Amino acid sequence: MAIASRFIIVSLIILLVFLVGIVLLQIFLSRRESRWPGLVLPLLTFLSALLLPLNVMDTGSVSENILLAVVTLLAGNIPTLPLAIFLTCSNNINEDCRLASVAS
Repeated sequence: MAIASRFIIVSLIILLVFLVGIVLLQIFLSRRESRWPGLVLPLLTFLSALLLPLNVMDTGSVSENILLAVVTLLAGNIPTLPLAIFLTCSNNINEDCRLASVAS
């Protein structure tokens, strides 16, 4: 039992480090001069979320299948949150550029 508890704790720490690394990478890419690097991670997560409804099993009812596919698509787009980081960082950069152009 102690081994399983340690394994879970270590796994959660590794997952947390991985997620923090992804967020820091997204912030770094979003602050670049070009806007395309900041869109790479949100685009990858969105494309992977489009593939998730293809894995939905047939439940027998058409309405249940459609509802399950929609819920799967919405839940699969939760990792697209780096897009919010991108929009926040790119707006800050745009405001800095506007302030610099007004000041000069």
